[in-house]
Amino acid sequence: MTEGTISAATEGGDTLTRLEQEGEIAADYLEGLLDIADLDGDIDMDVEADRAAVSIISDTASRDLQKLVGRDGEVLEALQELTRLAVHRETGDRSRLMLDIAGFRARKRTELAELGAKTAAEVKSTGEPVKMNPMTPFERKVVHDAVAAAGLRSESEGEEPQRFVVVLPA
Repeated sequence: MTEGTISAATEGGDTLTRLEQEGEIAADYLEGLLDIADLDGDIDMDVEADRAAVSIISDTASRDLQKLVGRDGEVLEALQELTRLAVHRETGDRSRLMLDIAGFRARKRTELAELGAKTAAEVKSTGEPVKMNPMTPFERKVVHDAVAAAGLRSESEGEEPQRFVVVLPA
């Protein structure tokens, strides 16, 4: 191994360790939250796409966890921000942690990927750009990825909370 390869491998290991630490901090914070709210759920941690990913899951089809998702994921988004702040407080570093509750984000990711692919197909057939409805940053990222996978490009336009994706012809 060359010196550069060793340092890159060490750096990769350091990143993984840091992301695992973020997940641990987030899990502790969320376990405390579940205890306070008297809700049942298990915490699952992973590292996906250079981000710590933490999920709250339940063995039962409990509607209790749906309270933590809220309407259109609004409570989930707020809890994700609070969890990121808890990680920041402990580490001093900004976190890009992703939180999922009861599989909401996973289902949403699948729906949005399908929507992005469908919109890309529409743009390919008409040759006209398509403006989509306003989306959260997470939603826009999923759509951008789906459009890129379809061989087209897309851009985000507008100001939060009305920021939206425009899918452009090739």
